[in-house]
Amino acid sequence: MHLAIGDTVVLSAQPGEGGDTVRIAAITKPSADPSEVSRQDYRVRMHLDQLQSLTNYGERVHRFAVRSRGGPSLDRAVDAINSAAFGFVAHRSKDVAVETSATFAVVSRFHRAIGVITVVASAIFLLCILLLKVDERRRDVAALRLSGISRATIVKSIVIEASVITLLGTAFGVALGWVATVIVNHHYQAVYRTPLRFALVTAHTIAFTLTLSVVLGVVAGALAALRLARANPLTLLGRR
Repeated sequence: MHLAIGDTVVLSAQPGEGGDTVRIAAITKPSADPSEVSRQDYRVRMHLDQLQSLTNYGERVHRFAVRSRGGPSLDRAVDAINSAAFGFVAHRSKDVAVETSATFAVVSRFHRAIGVITVVASAIFLLCILLLKVDERRRDVAALRLSGISRATIVKSIVIEASVITLLGTAFGVALGWVATVIVNHHYQAVYRTPLRFALVTAHTIAFTLTLSVVLGVVAGALAALRLARANPLTLLGRR
């Protein structure tokens, strides 16, 4: 039998002529739990009475869980357990979850801040590129103006073009991010032998990126187009 680090062995005891015998009932893979992803150890699970019979530990436990219906009954149960005897301390499951996941909450906020900074910096870079590209087309704008095309039409065409470029760039960025998450998850899931996903591309991230990119792209295209459309066509051609 081969076990990987992190696998859980489920044991069960069966009565026999010479006493209880312990057998392996199942071997399970670790669940997607961030608090256990870095624990490189073997684990064994069994019923409490079977553990007592196997170790001769006696009628003692370190901790136990009680399921309640919530509401006022939960508060009464906590008070009753705490007042039952010295050394009894009851904790609500939500309080335990908050306490144990504090580190992961900080890491999550840190990653979210890095993501926001990256998206904003990319959007500003896109804004600068659009401004430069529109400014390079001053001769085209001048030719359109001299041929009788109105300023409003020129501004609309440049804004539409900037919007299309922004959407294509956003789609490429989302696809690149998805490929990166696939590579990251494939590598670290193999390293830690866990189904936990280490990188995600969520709908909220895509919506935020798309909104920011479109808004900045439209604003950049509109500003550059208005500046060129208001200029004298001969000035744009370098004649004056």
